[in-house]
Amino acid sequence: MDVLEALTGSGLAASAGLNAYIPLLTMGLLARYTDLMQLPAGWQWLGDGWVIAILALLLAVEVVADKVPVVDHVNDMVQTFVRPTAGGLAFGAGSSAETVTVSDPGQFFSSNQWVPIAIGVVIALAVHGVKSAARPVINATTAGFGAPVASTAEDATSVLVSVLAIVLPVLVLVFLLGFVLVVPWTLRRRRERKRERQAARAAGFRV
Repeated sequence: MDVLEALTGSGLAASAGLNAYIPLLTMGLLARYTDLMQLPAGWQWLGDGWVIAILALLLAVEVVADKVPVVDHVNDMVQTFVRPTAGGLAFGAGSSAETVTVSDPGQFFSSNQWVPIAIGVVIALAVHGVKSAARPVINATTAGFGAPVASTAEDATSVLVSVLAIVLPVLVLVFLLGFVLVVPWTLRRRRERKRERQAARAAGFRV
């Protein structure tokens, strides 16, 4: 795997951390209808018409659920398992890593072909963790009105990063750098919110 392939896989996995279905759907559509992407032999099912239709339906459900306060929190809990899985698939396919997952599952774990998928899972889980940590802060500080705005921005970012990861993978570095800078802010805001809630409960007990 060369540097550009690794950046493509990383970008797609990070995109999956924001929205599980956008990078997979992007790869499927580009592979099926354009020459911008040639899926490896073990991943050509992503370009199947039925797979694309199912991904589009799941994406529609995700887009709506992620924009409703409280529902978005439940959705994030469910997506804790879905997004890392999608990230693993996205990295495995996007980095052009050949895999025998389907043809020979036993050999999958006895070779190094599982490594790209594992990397994708970790990247997507990290991005999902930051997204899930930031959303309650956004909802609390905006009385819930920020949820659809934040969700729309996340979806747009996921689309942009997915496309750039395939067309101009070097620009993925910009997103990854921005993600690294956002992490400390998110953790700091969560600690502040926790202290505010504790102070409010303490004040309530004193009344």
